[in-house]
Amino acid sequence: MLRAIPNRRTRTAVSAARRCVWAAMTTAIVSLPLAPPALAQQSPAAQRGLTFVRVHCAQCHSIDTISESPLKIAPPFRTLHTKFPIDSLRPRLAEGISATHPTMPQFRLEADQINDVLEYLKTLER
Repeated sequence: MLRAIPNRRTRTAVSAARRCVWAAMTTAIVSLPLAPPALAQQSPAAQRGLTFVRVHCAQCHSIDTISESPLKIAPPFRTLHTKFPIDSLRPRLAEGISATHPTMPQFRLEADQINDVLEYLKTLER
């Protein structure tokens, strides 16, 4: 039976591959706190709310617990509860949010969307 004898190049390639795998695993573990609260711990409404804010809000606002907002003037969602009770957003979301700056689009949510978004925002209070 023939048996391959690893040469220096093979050992170097294997070592490099192991380093890449290790770096990928380390990056994944380190980046976990950046993720929104664990989906498994969220209610279905909060999960739908997260999906909504990812699609409609994350371009400008930070929607997680520690990252910066992509648009500096857009407040991170994790700080909203420090300014006012999250449930107080219900009428503004129903009537349509408008801002005094031109980059904020006007939008109006349906009742079920409002509930979902508010449930997600409440998960950021923890």
